[in-house]
Amino acid sequence: MQYLHTMLRIKDLDNSLSFFIDALGLKEVNRIDVEEGRFTLVFLAADGNEESQIELTYNWDGDDLGEGSRNFGHLAYQVDDIYLTCKKLSEKGVEINRPPRDGRMAFVKSPDNISIELLQKGQALEPSEPWISMENKGTW
Repeated sequence: MQYLHTMLRIKDLDNSLSFFIDALGLKEVNRIDVEEGRFTLVFLAADGNEESQIELTYNWDGDDLGEGSRNFGHLAYQVDDIYLTCKKLSEKGVEINRPPRDGRMAFVKSPDNISIELLQKGQALEPSEPWISMENKGTW
């Protein structure tokens, strides 16, 4: 058995792509527009890790997704520098729901309220400001 992807239903394709590609740094590896089904599938992956993908499913006629669901848990990505990653996300307007106070773990949410865990590659970084003093925001 081999992991293929995690499917996420989204409300706004452009807004979600801006988050996952421009802010989070993933790249689009495949796109399928299905006219007869009136939906688009967009597959994204981290550079150099194309075999681990997420599939964004966008229904052209809309989808009632409610407030988002935490039932599936979250997506998790390992990053080279948790502080730099969170700084870049913050500069792109992404709220850091659980700051990396421990130098190891942070959480953010996609535009559709999907939790994304960011984990420091290797050992935790030395705790430092401004992260140590930041409070959690909302849920994660």
